[in-house]
Amino acid sequence: MDLKLELQKKAELVENAMEEYLPKGDHPQNLIFDAMRYSVFAGGKRLRPILMMAACEFVGGNVKKVLPFACAIEMIHTYSLIHDDLPAMDNDDYRRGKPTNHKVYGDGIAVLAGDALLNYAFELMIKATLENNEHLERKVLAMKEIANASGIHGMIGGQVVDLLSENKKIDKATLDFIHNNKTAALIIAPIRAGAILGGASDEELEALTTFAKNIGLGFQIRDDILDIIGDEKKLGKKVGSDVDNQKSTYPSLYGLDVSKKKVNELFNESVKAIDHFGNKSKFFIQLSDYLVGREY
Repeated sequence: MDLKLELQKKAELVENAMEEYLPKGDHPQNLIFDAMRYSVFAGGKRLRPILMMAACEFVGGNVKKVLPFACAIEMIHTYSLIHDDLPAMDNDDYRRGKPTNHKVYGDGIAVLAGDALLNYAFELMIKATLENNEHLERKVLAMKEIANASGIHGMIGGQVVDLLSENKKIDKATLDFIHNNKTAALIIAPIRAGAILGGASDEELEALTTFAKNIGLGFQIRDDILDIIGDEKKLGKKVGSDVDNQKSTYPSLYGLDVSKKKVNELFNESVKAIDHFGNKSKFFIQLSDYLVGREY
């Protein structure tokens, strides 16, 4: 399998669907449409929707039927980035090589653009469910996964503890809580939701969940590492923000070498969870290899 080509094909499916789903046009509230689209189409790997589609394929489901849900998870991820970049949070000027949303539209519209993307994500999933209520329970369960992962028991919960931990020395348990909720939750959710939508067996769902938990934590630790050694041109944002904001990270607690070793261990565990499924595991195994060494 050509991983790069497969990623590109899935990303193009998402781009085309996003173009169709996101509102635009001459309306009184047109500015908010522009602000939403600005951040959604500012670049990005489309990792989370790709993970959802791949999980659906893994269990024999129809990828095109999960596209509204895949686009919804990307909208939620984008909303979180808009809010993360605000002066009250990480105070970043650039995201993916472009000025952050609040630098272009102002703080107020940026807040509303994030709110709008979160709300619209659920509008989209509900609309898709009402238009085709086949496998209704699966769709409701998938929405529940996404809601939980993006809320107070997931991403927002992690963000709260992250903010409260700035300028403080924290232990490993607290750091793992932040990483597992702030970042990993929105990697686990699309994989679980995609598998549920595709009709996964209990064995498949359990294996994919173990895979997702490992790559979710590994992905964030790799982010911590790249914030120190990454190339700003490739990352599209300033490095060193964790140090500037005095945030505890794996490298700050354990050093770079131990952090790199931990990432390798996590990605090895992710592969071990699914490799017994044979050929259909190939995409996820190749993706793990790619993510462990990613440079942006």
